[in-house]
Amino acid sequence: MIHSGVNAPIQMAARATAAALFFSALSIGQSIAAQANDQTAGDIQERIVQVQSKDDVADAGALFTPPKNIAKPMAVIWIHGATVNFYSPTYLAISRGLAKRGYTVITGNTRMHDLGNVEAWPGGKRIRGGTYWGIPSEQVRDIAAWIDFAEGLGFKQVVLVGHSAGANAVREYQAQTQDPRVAGVVLASGDVRPDTRIPPTEWVTNAKQFIANGQPEELVQGPFLSAATFLDILNRPPEIKDFFGALSTNAGVTRIHCSLLVLLGTDGDVGNEKDLEGIKSSIKRLATGPSRVDTALIQGAGHMYDGQEDRVAEVIANWINTLLSANTEGSGTPKNP
Repeated sequence: MIHSGVNAPIQMAARATAAALFFSALSIGQSIAAQANDQTAGDIQERIVQVQSKDDVADAGALFTPPKNIAKPMAVIWIHGATVNFYSPTYLAISRGLAKRGYTVITGNTRMHDLGNVEAWPGGKRIRGGTYWGIPSEQVRDIAAWIDFAEGLGFKQVVLVGHSAGANAVREYQAQTQDPRVAGVVLASGDVRPDTRIPPTEWVTNAKQFIANGQPEELVQGPFLSAATFLDILNRPPEIKDFFGALSTNAGVTRIHCSLLVLLGTDGDVGNEKDLEGIKSSIKRLATGPSRVDTALIQGAGHMYDGQEDRVAEVIANWINTLLSANTEGSGTPKNP
């Protein structure tokens, strides 16, 4: 059920739980379509695709295309959470659910996928990415590349969906860019509370020492993140740490002007209905912000939505339908409910 209201970072496995305490997230990229591995799921076409960001990071993903007779003029771009990737079974199931409802879906990697990866080899030097080694604030470049890719497919507007840490990534992308191609942002089980945590002094000291020694990829014991990753998260600006303005009016959400949907599961997710109500109250007192804000609770869903993927797809699809209806009415942008 969608409620009028407002709302990601990271749930990590095993010792990565410590890293979750601090983990969060312009340039436009050049799109490259990789035609390999075309498949058909019923009438839904599925294929592997690839983009390259403007700083030369290659990101893989999957494209789900609905039958032409039900296809809608807005694409969905799904950005993964920490420690996982574009082909997480949950993401594939939700993408198929959206495609059967007429939406073209791109589920794409950013440089932050999995616990670790090699994102580039500039000049023969390895640069690592992933939850342990990636730089969260840089993944806005990957998101820009995926939006470019969708535009290259003929879509003038997209909806950005970020799950868990991916919710931080998409909200920060839109707050930074106010990209007019983004008609809506969906924050799926992302951060719903301000980040007021202060790490132990020794973590900060060790991270800074690694950087000074030219060792940005060394892991800082405690958060189990590289020095560069840890400091990037630690040094996020205040408006990003308090994104919804619970503690101040200097909130990142004031820089988002498209429609916003925040959703959570009811079964042990990162927040609850009280958090969504708190977000609603915070945003109400801000001078500016999204053109429209909705919240949704997915009954029986945990953080990864296991067993509730089709319901998640249904909620998101129904919400996007209302954006399309508002555009059809001639407003050009969704109206306030």
